[in-house]
Amino acid sequence: MNRFPGLAFMALLPLITSAQERFPAIKGELADGRTVELPGHSAADFVLIAVAAGQRAQPALEGWYEPAYLRFVAKHGLFAGAYSAEVYFVPLFTGANKAAYEPSLKRFRKSAAPEVADRVVFVKSDTDEFQRALGLKDRGRPYFFVVDKEGRILHRTEGEFSDDKLEAIEEVLLR
Repeated sequence: MNRFPGLAFMALLPLITSAQERFPAIKGELADGRTVELPGHSAADFVLIAVAAGQRAQPALEGWYEPAYLRFVAKHGLFAGAYSAEVYFVPLFTGANKAAYEPSLKRFRKSAAPEVADRVVFVKSDTDEFQRALGLKDRGRPYFFVVDKEGRILHRTEGEFSDDKLEAIEEVLLR
């Protein structure tokens, strides 16, 4: 009989946590021309990264802008002040879509609100390995990742915005 069952669990804990999937580093450009690397070294405890791997995913990604900004950045919501999180939206420009990079960035610079502009990271580098590592199979859907300071993916979801998905993300941030 094991008198200290918690010790067995504690011995396995490093193996469990090291097996968590990590978010691969990716560099991109903000609207003001600065280069940023995600997930990077944030002062926040968590980084929420939303990725659109294709042009068809763009409208669904844009549907997340306002609710995610209000909840996680502007801190609207009952528990919003209980955690610190950075939020980034990442459109990937791949293949033939790379030609749309400059026009999209110029259009965004003219139309984006400043508080949103600092949260959109444009990426046009070769992203095949990045997409494979994250399992981004459907280029028509946006993918969302909650990443901790060590780069571990704590939660992932995909698709159109819904209150249920937003609340599931917030639950992870409150743990």
